[in-house]
Amino acid sequence: MATLAELTRLDTGLSKDQLRHLQRLIAWWGILADLSFSDLLLFVPIEREGREFAIASQIRPTTGQTLYRDDHVGLRVSDIDRPLVARAYKLGLVVDGEVPIKPSNRRASVMCIPISQSDQVIGVLSRELIPNFAERRDPGELERTYLEAFHQLAKMIAAGVFPFADNEVDMDEIPRVGDGLLVVDPETRIQYASPNALSTLHRVGVLGNVAGRRLEDLGIKHPVIGSQVGALRAVVAEVERNDTAVQLLGIPLIAKNQPRGAIVLLRDITELRLRDRLLVSKDATIREIHHRVKNNLQTISSLLRLQGRRLESDEAKLAIDESVRRIRAIALVHETLANETVDDVSLADVAGMLARTAQDSFTSPERPIHFEVIGDAGLVPSDIVTPLAVVLNELLQNSVDHAFPGSTPPSEGEVRLVEIFLDRSEEEIRMAVRDNGIGVPADFDSSTQQGLGLTIISGLATTELGGAIEVRRRKDVPGSEALVQVPLVAS
Repeated sequence: MATLAELTRLDTGLSKDQLRHLQRLIAWWGILADLSFSDLLLFVPIEREGREFAIASQIRPTTGQTLYRDDHVGLRVSDIDRPLVARAYKLGLVVDGEVPIKPSNRRASVMCIPISQSDQVIGVLSRELIPNFAERRDPGELERTYLEAFHQLAKMIAAGVFPFADNEVDMDEIPRVGDGLLVVDPETRIQYASPNALSTLHRVGVLGNVAGRRLEDLGIKHPVIGSQVGALRAVVAEVERNDTAVQLLGIPLIAKNQPRGAIVLLRDITELRLRDRLLVSKDATIREIHHRVKNNLQTISSLLRLQGRRLESDEAKLAIDESVRRIRAIALVHETLANETVDDVSLADVAGMLARTAQDSFTSPERPIHFEVIGDAGLVPSDIVTPLAVVLNELLQNSVDHAFPGSTPPSEGEVRLVEIFLDRSEEEIRMAVRDNGIGVPADFDSSTQQGLGLTIISGLATTELGGAIEVRRRKDVPGSEALVQVPLVAS
């Protein structure tokens, strides 16, 4: 399917509105090709006189044999090569005829339909049938109905009323012709129902002969093919009955500004809706699990704090407090996941929550420290975010403890700052924690340090995440920085 940008690159000289009209037509490609049992080619003029055309789009039918094996999109032809296309474009009329099919030079039946928009022909739709299509046995009722529906839509294309400008239908999810087709008159009485349409109606409890019966009498109140048929817009609706869900697409038909009924495509989407409900239920269950894990972690934190209050050793109390902060970091990730519909988390959001927690826990009016998150790493899988949250929590703790030791208030004009930098590429996530404190010693080597915090950081960053971490003194400014790199794909 040609996009608007691809159509623009053809240098057709058409306006954006005209190109959008062509793009809307291409969106209906599948239905038009299936109704006509034909290949469809979209010709757009290279210049207004109609001496040269480019094939902007092509589609093959699912209801019949294709005429062309090759892709002709981008091919340029002259009015001599395609006289029927040129004639339809210049006259603004539907032109029928035959063209030779290379390299065999067999003749194919062709219908060239001018594409009108605001009383101007902007292209030509060419319906091209397989050789000998018209010479085979007399077509059955289904084929005659399909072809008649296509001819009515072709007249609407030539008149500039199709495709509909006011159209909110998601073309990627609509029924196809082969799923089931009804033809109804302006009073919504069924004139024809394909075999697949009858089977679908039977599954929602509509039994017996449906010919001549109104859709409302069958319990189907489609919004576009009733009183609103003159609105000239296609609308999708759903009917659920007998544990069966049916999707309907109504396409109004008009001729000489008078309603001529509608084509109604219908498809059994029971399995699709069942999968949707299962996914919703699964997502809700996962979110509930994350919520309960968060609550359980908070309970553990509360128990640890109670235990800490009974301790007399300052060292033990400090160990308890550090454990509580680590658990809180993990709980924050689960809290975020409990509010998400996907299993990916914004790392910037988690970093922001940890920064606010650090701001509340480590700072005071006598010891002010400003925490800031810079950059964004996008959505990150939860199995990466959770250990990264623990790593970040430890780095923030280390920055406060070592960059700004003691309770000495800052000098006049001094701003104590801890910055969290986030970035990502296709291969990895990069996180850096920088401060403007006293900095680590010049000979500091994080790989030889035995502190619990650095041990946790190193274990999570290198062993669990398969990444790397480096803690060093900043080069040109005071302070230290910790650099963490985590691959997004397994090595």
